[in-house]
Amino acid sequence: MEFFANTPYIIRVLGSLLVILLVNKAARRLHVAVFAGIAVLALWTGQSMQACVSITFNRILSPNAILLMVIIFQVIWLSTQMSMTGVMKDMVGSINSMVSRRASMALLPAVIGLLPMPGGAIFSAPLVDDCDTDNSVDPLLKARINYWFRHIWEYWWPMYPGFLLALEITGLPMLSLMMVQFPLSIFAIFGGYIFLLKKVEPGKNGTSAHTRKNMKEFLLLVSPIFIIIFTYAGIKVFIPGVAAVNRYLPMITGILIAQAALQIRRPLGAGPWLRIIFSVKTLNMALIVLLILVYGAFIRAPLPDGSMIMGHMRGELASWGIPVFFIIMIIPFISGMTTGLAVGFVGASFPIIMSLIGPDPGIREVLSTIVLAYGSGYIGMIFSPVHVCLIVTSEHFRTGVIDSLARLVKPALVVCAGILLIHLLLR
Repeated sequence: MEFFANTPYIIRVLGSLLVILLVNKAARRLHVAVFAGIAVLALWTGQSMQACVSITFNRILSPNAILLMVIIFQVIWLSTQMSMTGVMKDMVGSINSMVSRRASMALLPAVIGLLPMPGGAIFSAPLVDDCDTDNSVDPLLKARINYWFRHIWEYWWPMYPGFLLALEITGLPMLSLMMVQFPLSIFAIFGGYIFLLKKVEPGKNGTSAHTRKNMKEFLLLVSPIFIIIFTYAGIKVFIPGVAAVNRYLPMITGILIAQAALQIRRPLGAGPWLRIIFSVKTLNMALIVLLILVYGAFIRAPLPDGSMIMGHMRGELASWGIPVFFIIMIIPFISGMTTGLAVGFVGASFPIIMSLIGPDPGIREVLSTIVLAYGSGYIGMIFSPVHVCLIVTSEHFRTGVIDSLARLVKPALVVCAGILLIHLLLR
């Protein structure tokens, strides 16, 4: 027992993640695996039963969690609505008539990636699947392509809450951070093309005499996505009070309008809507997301002595003689792995990172530090077994979480090279 009590907190956190991976591989039930990880983390950090109940219910019943679940349901419902009305099939056909199958598989999740919606990969997964008309592409490869290209904009796209939170904590000008981190999207696209897309046969090249007509058709088909983006941006700019009440309300509003517009254009009857709303798959996905939220709550909850896990981790790294350069990378990376959210790793690690660069740092020093920290946290988030997009992608393509991640190391190393290059150039 003394050994467990004296175990470094970094080992305890990583141990709970390992339990999730092992239980999921053995049981093939992700909700069981996440529950096991929560139990291990709670016991190993000394949380009492009363504290566990309090942490769990405070997270599940919080306004953010409730509205996040609303978005998860909405995303799945809209995705199914687009599928049942034939929009997804027409969208894939339209884009395939303009570009190759290889390009389509990257472009569709990238377009969906402009939406800062939790679990948005479940929206793009059926589209990627439909691009493979002859089922010749390995489901694992499709899962990796969907997951990777869904997230290529998150380094700098100002609609993402993680990016906005980074601006708030660091005090950096938005345009400066956008310009500095934009090249990381180029590195991500390049790495994804070299190590993922090149494995897909190009298929029919999308050259057509009716390209302009096809483009108009594609834009009409993808209009629900643009409705969500414009509604979200419009509320944030012109009605900021709505977002001030809760950051998820603009997205919920946008999805509702998109659903209504699609229902007007391609109506569904009561029967199909009942099947959409009461789908067992949707309820199962909601349970998994709830458990992931609870796991993240235990990471951020005060320990019995009032201290915080991330604070202990910082002290452990410093006591082991690890240079500040690596601490700036390690803390966001572990935060990203344990939360699976950009908001999670930014909120948990950036206050610590800012304290490491001292008082009154110059803007170049802050930018170089944040590029290193944000990029490292992002890589940790991508490889997190509790990342909602990874989970929904794996569920759709019926692939294992570990298997889905296995071949993403090489494109991630390309991004890491970009992170280090930009950091050094700014320094």
